[in-house]
Amino acid sequence: MSARLFVDAWDPAYGASFEAAGGPAAPSSAQVQTDVELPPDEWRPLTAPDGIEPPDVVLLVDGVRRIDASVWTEEPDGGSFPGVAASYAAGVVRCDLRRGAAELAGAEVERGLFTASPSAGDVVAGQIRYAVHRVGGTGELSKLPAAVQGPLTALEVKVSGAVRDDGDLLVVDGPLRNRRQLPRTLGYIKTQHSQYLDARHTALVTGLRAGERSPVFRLGTAWGGYSWYLRLPGGGRGPWAGIVRVECSAELAEQQAVGLAHLSLVTLPRFASTPYKDPRAPQNLIPIAGLERRLRARLGDGRLLHRALTFASHAS
Repeated sequence: MSARLFVDAWDPAYGASFEAAGGPAAPSSAQVQTDVELPPDEWRPLTAPDGIEPPDVVLLVDGVRRIDASVWTEEPDGGSFPGVAASYAAGVVRCDLRRGAAELAGAEVERGLFTASPSAGDVVAGQIRYAVHRVGGTGELSKLPAAVQGPLTALEVKVSGAVRDDGDLLVVDGPLRNRRQLPRTLGYIKTQHSQYLDARHTALVTGLRAGERSPVFRLGTAWGGYSWYLRLPGGGRGPWAGIVRVECSAELAEQQAVGLAHLSLVTLPRFASTPYKDPRAPQNLIPIAGLERRLRARLGDGRLLHRALTFASHAS
């Protein structure tokens, strides 16, 4: 019997909603504890218990980045180091579920020069300043874009912390990484790069219906924490269509993690996008999609910035 074929709902320009190298059977090397919420042999699809209500206020935070130019330094000793001039921005959308209203609660833009050069300084291009961020190691050009993630994460923490209230829920687009200390915070992973569960538990995940989630499990990775999968509505018929992974801090008690899993199930589906509006539906949440557009506009015209950087280099 031949394999069934499913078409991923995402526009192929954005990759695929599941990107494990080698396919869904490719295992992660992470240690997984699957008895957090249910014994491993009792796993089943879960729905939210009666009486669970979403919070009145949900904050969704995201960041964008862009490489404005690749650069090279000329060192006093005749050596040279590569660098990248990057613009990055972070913002928060405040969704008031009582009023059915959403607004941009805060956004900031920063720019930086990322290089291993020991002598490079800030670059001033007209009225724009690229603050130097010195990276460790040999500073290969191919690895420099990843160095932007640390300052971008710090900017996301800054802008989200400025608008938080007691009782709100913060949803971070992407893994929590070093934001695990933030209270009432969920990491929202819409693209599945790794397969953490064994075949039997994975089959339960791909068999979830819209509005169902897996039991909570715990990952023993460097950024380990509690995690679970849930399926959003409108994801099509594929085994991973509409599946997202959600995570929370490992510092929480198990019952607190389970409580957040219940909360995610009555909150996140409210923001699921639809294919005619978003090429990454339903995983790319509606407020996040709007926030990304606003933030990219705030980065400025990349061509003008590249020209300004070129002029600044000629004048130095």
